[in-house]
Amino acid sequence: MSKRAIVVGAGIAGIATSIRLAKQGFSVEVFEASPHPGGKMSAFETEGYRFDGGPSLFTLAHLVDELFLLCDEDPKAHFNYQQLDTICHYFYEDGTRFQAHKSWDDFSASLEGIATESERLALKKQLDKAAFRYNTTAPLFIEQSLHKIKNYFNFKTLKGLFYAPKLNLFQSMDRENRTVVGNKYLVQYLNRFATYNGSDPYRAPALLNMIPHLEQQLGSYYPDGGMVSIPQSLYQLALRQGVVFHFNHAVQEIIAPKKRAEGIRVLNKTKQQTHTVLADIVISNADVFTTYKHLLAAHQAPARTLKQERSSSALVFYWGIAAEFPELHLHNILFSNDYGREFKALFAGGAPDEDPTIYINITAKCDAGDAPKGSENWFVMINVPSHVGQDWLAITTAARKNILAKLQRVLGRDIEPLIACETVLDPVMIEERTSSHGGSLYGTASNNVFSAFLRHKNFSSDIKGLYFCGGSVHPGGGIPLCLNSAKIVAQLVSEE
Repeated sequence: MSKRAIVVGAGIAGIATSIRLAKQGFSVEVFEASPHPGGKMSAFETEGYRFDGGPSLFTLAHLVDELFLLCDEDPKAHFNYQQLDTICHYFYEDGTRFQAHKSWDDFSASLEGIATESERLALKKQLDKAAFRYNTTAPLFIEQSLHKIKNYFNFKTLKGLFYAPKLNLFQSMDRENRTVVGNKYLVQYLNRFATYNGSDPYRAPALLNMIPHLEQQLGSYYPDGGMVSIPQSLYQLALRQGVVFHFNHAVQEIIAPKKRAEGIRVLNKTKQQTHTVLADIVISNADVFTTYKHLLAAHQAPARTLKQERSSSALVFYWGIAAEFPELHLHNILFSNDYGREFKALFAGGAPDEDPTIYINITAKCDAGDAPKGSENWFVMINVPSHVGQDWLAITTAARKNILAKLQRVLGRDIEPLIACETVLDPVMIEERTSSHGGSLYGTASNNVFSAFLRHKNFSSDIKGLYFCGGSVHPGGGIPLCLNSAKIVAQLVSEE
């Protein structure tokens, strides 16, 4: 008789974990409070416009492919994507513009007139160092548990530790970028990668300057059918592996008497009935803060972990735009004039700066069917603090005004009359829909050199048979790291 595993939450990490455990021979059930799989990765349509509701950047596509290969299936029979030649368009208030291309020659050519040849070579040097950092540290920090002593005694880990002095662990991203590259436009471009895990480049360690390697050198992709096709295709794969999903089922407690996980108490939201489900192991894909505060309320929580600084959140306007903008691409960044001031507001001010950096994602650039003819679907996002009781109606009203003003300054067109429909997502909604504490997108921020070690481990030291996956635990937030967390959990279960 196969062992039973329960996964709490059907986010991307929860689905991936369920697939890996089913492949190991477990009988797996996934309990999800919402009516659909995917967690933060969702989609919706309104008035002829289709929007991906959550993450919009796709890198390390092989991590999705390998789940199909693990199950002896051809990935391309179920999930397809295209690699982007042009990764992102960048805009500055003074009229400066450039495009980051996959090809270094094209990228460098786009920077002519913006950066000198020596500054461009310095940028190339920094991108090459990003590759070195990633290749050196990934085996230790990303691909295995940091909390098992045996993992420190292998060739790849020892090699990474040997190169530690070259990783510049005790300098900030910004300081290193200013020292190495210097050019203000390129420094701001490099600093923005701190936002990929909700951090502050003026405090986050220079080690995080590895992040641009993921999209610039390893590649950025767009999945056919939009980002939501990632969890949807993996959900179907999980079903084919025999995983059973229970949607509209809110887990209320992880049952762990005598410090051993034995199952869950769950509310069927449709029938308003509570029942108990037993299992041999339990994996929480819920935010680790929520897991301890609500699902393990009878057990002592790791205070140091739960007190860590939260990552940033997001304020998103989904706009159906009744016009086309040929100067925009799939991914677009309109930078603030004062990046340092913006991050101070973000992490210390409680509200976004009045001149925020704006990200615009337009999937209609890759799939014309995502918007009516002659129109575009704009996912307009700014980074905002996590929710700690702010007046989000007032913040949203002010931010909308500031965003529209900035768009008019940079693009030279009045955007508001072009908005055919609008939907808004704020940190409170993110928290309510995904149980992410404070609406933080990545759990905790990575604003110090020890952040990787302070993230909650993928297993419980106190409760046997309890594991953790997802963006709020090791190795961190974002699709690739969540998929890696699932791989780590599966390995831990296999070993134990």
